Amino acid sequence: MGYRIRPLVAALAVAFSGVAFAQTGPQVMDTVSVTAKRETPLPNSAGAMNAVEVAGQRAYVSDTAQLLRDVPGVSLSTGGGVSSLPNIHGLADDRLRISVDGMDFIASCPNHMNPPLSYLNPNSVGKIKVYAGITPVSVGGDSIGGTIIAETLAPEFAAPGQGMLAKGEIGGYYRSNGDAFGVNAAATVATESFNISYTGGLAKADNYDAGGNFKTLSATGRVGHTLPLDEVGSSAYETRTHTLGFALKGGNHLLEAKLGFQQVPEQLYPNQRMDMLDNDQKRFNLHYLGQFDWGSLDARAYRETVDHFMDFGADKRFWYGNGAPPTGSGGSAGFDGLGNGFPCSPVGTSTCAAGMPMYSESKTTGFNLKADVVLNEQNFLRIGGLVQSYQLDDYWTASGGGMAPGTFQNINQGERDRTAVFGEWESRFNPQWMSLLGVRYERVASDAGNVHGYSTSAMAMGNQVIDATAFNAQSHERNDNNWDATALARYTANANYDIEFGFARKVRSPNLYERYTWSTWSMAAVMNNFVGDGNGYIGNINLEPEKAHTLSATFDWHAADHNWGFKATPYFTKVQDYIDAIRCTRSACKSMPTNATTTNQFVVLEYANQSARLYGLDLSGYMPLGKSVAGDFTLKGLLNYTNGKNEDTGDELYNIMPLNAKLVIGQKLSGWDNAVELVAVKGKDDGSDVRNEIKTPGYGLTNLRASYTWKRVRLDFGVENLFDKLYTLPQGGAYVGQGTTMATNAASMPWGIGVPGMGRSLYTGVNIKF
Repeated sequence: MGYRIRPLVAALAVAFSGVAFAQTGPQVMDTVSVTAKRETPLPNSAGAMNAVEVAGQRAYVSDTAQLLRDVPGVSLSTGGGVSSLPNIHGLADDRLRISVDGMDFIASCPNHMNPPLSYLNPNSVGKIKVYAGITPVSVGGDSIGGTIIAETLAPEFAAPGQGMLAKGEIGGYYRSNGDAFGVNAAATVATESFNISYTGGLAKADNYDAGGNFKTLSATGRVGHTLPLDEVGSSAYETRTHTLGFALKGGNHLLEAKLGFQQVPEQLYPNQRMDMLDNDQKRFNLHYLGQFDWGSLDARAYRETVDHFMDFGADKRFWYGNGAPPTGSGGSAGFDGLGNGFPCSPVGTSTCAAGMPMYSESKTTGFNLKADVVLNEQNFLRIGGLVQSYQLDDYWTASGGGMAPGTFQNINQGERDRTAVFGEWESRFNPQWMSLLGVRYERVASDAGNVHGYSTSAMAMGNQVIDATAFNAQSHERNDNNWDATALARYTANANYDIEFGFARKVRSPNLYERYTWSTWSMAAVMNNFVGDGNGYIGNINLEPEKAHTLSATFDWHAADHNWGFKATPYFTKVQDYIDAIRCTRSACKSMPTNATTTNQFVVLEYANQSARLYGLDLSGYMPLGKSVAGDFTLKGLLNYTNGKNEDTGDELYNIMPLNAKLVIGQKLSGWDNAVELVAVKGKDDGSDVRNEIKTPGYGLTNLRASYTWKRVRLDFGVENLFDKLYTLPQGGAYVGQGTTMATNAASMPWGIGVPGMGRSLYTGVNIKF
């Protein structure tokens, strides 16, 4: 039978489908046909979602990462309103490979406020696929966790004889909690060989409210501005995303060009000391896909630029400086003893600082090439490679007080370049057995220039001169030669049961912030934090790459027609040279006498290689409950468990999601599609002691969802957190959303408060196609 080669947007990755696209309607050119016998490829992804499934979540999801919350093994670490960080089996952020339309974006921010999926509006998502655990080398690389592959909508072309194809849609939503609203639009005009398309969206929200009072202080650090005790400070956001695409089809060949632009005027962070006050991303992506007698060729070139700006948002203290107003702001306690900073002048003097401007500028250029070669009906070969160049400047301009008179160079002329090649062989050597073997070599070269602090005076506060001198005296260039390998097999016992099992070795080199941030000054260190725990972090230029070895298996029981199914996935991972944190041991940190021993304060840490192990179990299933005059009823369930430990210290790994489960009872009748969701999460009784991770109690939530679909109109409405439960997010980090956030520890920003989840929120949305 025929099979399809689909260009997954990860570098050089491909997946397959056995369903032919319709020839009588609009043609979606995301496939190229090759004649050969083909079964479901290895491995089955942990979860996949197409545009139709995404459309059902637009009314209550603005953050594309949130689309993955029902995927087995996936949880989400809290970020801004549209910038959650996916976590797969306890590994998150840069430990995952996350690809958007074949582009490997890199977070260009010391707080990782602009992760890859944040650049993708949910309404532009064509498909998302998640590989957890055993990842083929063709979709892996420079990661030790799973892979997330996201694609925008594929180009559509007019069917033969149809003439011109013109279509579009427009929609919007409103959510009561935070007064959140958004609009989205899409349009396509195409002939049989040419396509032009546009997708765009806007999302905006104010601070959200928790299900009850979770803090005891209302002061924000700004005179005359207070927050209710149930309002989650610094949780507002606004984002605008646009994608314009052109495509040309000729026979079995496709050429695409996509232009993307995103502007984020504001995305405040409840678990970071700074806020994103501007972020502009521009990207260009050129893609070729073609079929030849021997198989298919997939090539891509892309360019991305990011301009990122942070400072203190509306809920955090802006004015700093010792002394009484008007020449000073009142010192750390504020002019009123509540931590509120008084506006002072002249700005830029030793007693008057206006905020703390922080800038990040990056450029990424990449080239991907992959070939799928049909050796015979039972054997397929994938070969390919990539080249990526990444450049970063991260600097903080003077604002006054101790942050003057010059510019603080956090990372100067940072570079991180990747070159990779891989080979992968997939074979079906009898009707019951399939195998996948792959090897990948990747060279990661990183470097950075010399640095200086705000001041080069010997009297500069925060040890700036000593730290900069010590950093500059070292060689900054590092070259890592990384080898990945995957061995995977599937045994199909019968029409109702199969098992996939395998082993993977995966390697990740440190990112630029882990290697090249250099200052031990506690104020600077707390600004370098991409895990949201409120602590400060110092880089380590001598870090080794992380090396993970994973064993995993998936047991799949299902009906022959897939009317019901149940999966169980146990996994075990050991990581050599895991990049964890230790309490700062450098000489400058000895001036903070409690830093080494405190258990109830924010601390300063430095990155260090250690050993770690993770294990866990994912369970998922679905089944029909019955049919009646009230409709068709179904049941879906999900349970995840992960355990992570630092084997050198015996400490728990940070930000591990505790045992959690979800049940969904669905009902369909005519155009109605309704559901009741029940969520349960166990308390987090153990955490990372070195970070003073905040423990969180268990909780349960109830969500109600309903929708009705006509031919061209879809209406959604529902309630999230029906009973207005007050709960703390286990992966939400520390609440530092208001107060004197520049200080490591301040009375107006106490340690020990976790970021709460959102209280009850009613939502409604509508989408109209034309």
